[in-house]
Amino acid sequence: MKKQYQLTLNEIKQQNKLASFTDGLSTSEAQARLSKNGPNVLEAKTTPKWKMFLRQFNNIVIYILLVATMLTIIIGHYTDAIVIGAVVILNSLIGYFQESSAANALAKIKEMMAQNATVYRDQERQDIEAADLVVGDIVFLEAGDNVPADLRIVSADNLRIEESALTGETNSVAKTADALSDNDIPLAERTNMAYASTSVTSGSGMGIVVATAEDTEIGKISQEVSHIKPKKTLLTREIGNVGKVVSYITITASVIVFIVGFMLQIYSLPALALAVVAMLVGAIPEGLPAITSVILAFGISKMAKQHQTIIKSMPAVETLGSVDVIATDKTGTLTKNEMSAVELWVGNTHYDVSGTGYAPQGKIMLNGQPAKLTKQLKLFLEAGFQANDTVLAKNDGKWQINGEPTDGAFLTLYHKALGVDHQSNYQKIDLLPFDSDYRYIAELTKDRQTGQQFVFVKGSPDKLFEMAALADPFFDQAEWQNRVNEWSQAGKRVIAVGYQPVQGTALTEVHHDQLYKGVHLLGLAALLDAPREEVITALKQMNRAGVHVKMITGDDPQTARAIGQQLGLTNGPIHAITGAQWDQLSPEEQQETALQTQVFARTTPQNKLEIIDALQKKQQVTAMVGDGVNDAPALKKADIGVAMGIKGTDVAKDAADMILGNDNFATMAAVIKEGRRIYDNIKKSILFLLPTSFAEGLVVAFSILTGQQVPLQPAQLLWINLIAAITIQFAFVFEKAEEGIMEREPRPMTQRLMNRHDLIQMGYVAALMAIFALIGYYWFIGQGADAINATTMMVNVIVISKIFYFFSIRTDQPALGQIKTISGKAWGMIGLMILFQLILTYVPFMQTAFKVTAISPMEWLIVVIFSCLIMFVSEGDKIIRLRKVETE
Repeated sequence: MKKQYQLTLNEIKQQNKLASFTDGLSTSEAQARLSKNGPNVLEAKTTPKWKMFLRQFNNIVIYILLVATMLTIIIGHYTDAIVIGAVVILNSLIGYFQESSAANALAKIKEMMAQNATVYRDQERQDIEAADLVVGDIVFLEAGDNVPADLRIVSADNLRIEESALTGETNSVAKTADALSDNDIPLAERTNMAYASTSVTSGSGMGIVVATAEDTEIGKISQEVSHIKPKKTLLTREIGNVGKVVSYITITASVIVFIVGFMLQIYSLPALALAVVAMLVGAIPEGLPAITSVILAFGISKMAKQHQTIIKSMPAVETLGSVDVIATDKTGTLTKNEMSAVELWVGNTHYDVSGTGYAPQGKIMLNGQPAKLTKQLKLFLEAGFQANDTVLAKNDGKWQINGEPTDGAFLTLYHKALGVDHQSNYQKIDLLPFDSDYRYIAELTKDRQTGQQFVFVKGSPDKLFEMAALADPFFDQAEWQNRVNEWSQAGKRVIAVGYQPVQGTALTEVHHDQLYKGVHLLGLAALLDAPREEVITALKQMNRAGVHVKMITGDDPQTARAIGQQLGLTNGPIHAITGAQWDQLSPEEQQETALQTQVFARTTPQNKLEIIDALQKKQQVTAMVGDGVNDAPALKKADIGVAMGIKGTDVAKDAADMILGNDNFATMAAVIKEGRRIYDNIKKSILFLLPTSFAEGLVVAFSILTGQQVPLQPAQLLWINLIAAITIQFAFVFEKAEEGIMEREPRPMTQRLMNRHDLIQMGYVAALMAIFALIGYYWFIGQGADAINATTMMVNVIVISKIFYFFSIRTDQPALGQIKTISGKAWGMIGLMILFQLILTYVPFMQTAFKVTAISPMEWLIVVIFSCLIMFVSEGDKIIRLRKVETE
């Protein structure tokens, strides 16, 4: 069965039972089809805010804390219940605001659909709402219109449509009504189709609706986005698993302790219940979600200030540090999206051109020196300048074009050579616009001084070579074609420039027949969408860091491969594949190809999604960088989606986890480094938090099982965990990146958050911290201190122990030698921690609420002596490990 773009105009009429395209459907037929197939709108479903909030309570840690809250209320300890309940609400609010801040990409896609359409119905042209369009409607298009549905073009008058939202390519596409012969043509090359959400830049035409709503190309993208389930980052999953394991162990231990205590009748039931609640609250790491969020939030703030990035999902910050592969668009991301003339052949003289972009800064060079403006070179520049319908202007300090990038390159070249203020001596008379059938643009002009008329022409080399051969029988087409081939193989776009003096009667209009009387070829220009210099530097850094970059583009594979080589995508050869070739591969072959290939050319949105999926199935943490609607499914599917902040569409931004505010791909290297630093600091904070929480649980468990009075109350344990621990853990926020952090390979997906030694260290640190705290407590009692005084010192021993343990856990090197690397802000957090302890110990309100009392300076000295023991033990372990590594 033929596809729509393969049908001839007669076949389209027969298929739709139309005598004429201007007849259109009857109103009754249109209504019948609308009733049957539904309106031309995209549905966007959003999650209610209340559901988002309730979802935050679906967490094992929250369940345990809620049970603890209920138990403390039942036994009448309302202060403890209020404190525990406040922690539950705080953690839930943090999760809620994270989730609700992400906008709905589907709603943005819906907004891109045109609101109105001009159609032929009942043999009349009329305006209707785009939602009422049906398959078979004849739609009229003109410059400025948004295409309201997918159309098969049936007539075109210099019709050009800008399709970058779907294809990623910024050049507008010339449209034709002619049928296409091939069966499988990439979307970017379907010159007789127009797609919903694209815009008409020039000309006019008509098209018959072939798809509406979800059946359109943008509708299919909407479906892809809606079917992609929200993803959890590797860190989120690992922290969730840690929370579950710790919770299950704590629950099991608490049940065992409760049963043993109840059977031995060590306490009354209310006292035993309170003691078990204290054990639960002490051992559960309530601060884990909070401190993780704080470290991520500070990382987000730092990225926003230093790198102009917007992070929409906090866990995405850490994911950056684990990235194995970055899949990215080419145009405007790796390149400037600004065509520049970089080389010229004028006659038999070869010139180089310095400067890139549209700013007229640079020179035409001959053998390394500024070139003289010969008569032929100046005529070449004039021809390229005159045969042009694009405008170059400086807006807000930046040079920009309004028109085609190819034309813009010749305007910039002209001003580079002759100056910004140079006034041309030629007067424009008539323009022959670029047409896809002829592939050139021509301008009829007149020399103001001599009155001589010229036709300047610029376009495809093969077209101008044909004209040049008509003017000169000795024209060496083979030599010129060799020059074209050499530049084309280097990924450069080649444009030929020529002129024709008008002989005899003066002209008022220029026609194609005039040009085929013969044209004098002036030369060739090699144009390049220049790679961004900062991207080349960033890619070198990424290669050293083991991060592989894949270019996914709608460009020609030869051009894309050449750009990849210029960028330095990889240290070895560049492997390229087209979307059509990709479609022929089996799923297993696609996975291997995705790993081995650096350039994916002529791709569709579905190809992008499949490439991301294939990489993920090969255990690759994948980032996707894009800016168009066509990138949205891949952005959402990727482990981290990155959208461009300036030229990115709203759909891309809302589907992404992160937005580059400056559209600078080189920023990715900086944020990957920041992501790795954040991961290291989160891991350190977890290794710091868990053993101290376990220590508190062990203190309570030991007291219950030995029939001793439990020295720590639930409120005191929450103070230690949430006030003291979080305060000291803020110091991890400011830890700098380790040396060589961008020289190591990305962290494998199979690597656990904690290795064997980490678990051993947590075990012995928790045990020792509990032992030292209990020894200190009973020593204080033995010295004549009352229970509340001994409890106060025990709380301070645990808290000050955390400070000394922080010195040890923050670095793999000996702690004392690294004291000088602690930042001023971290010292500030430590000072704040001590201030809070002084407030707890000496402010009457706090003494009453938390059942503590003041202690003397001598007692503080004893607290410090007991507290520093844990650091000495962990440092001894560290020194033994370092020596073992050195001997190996």
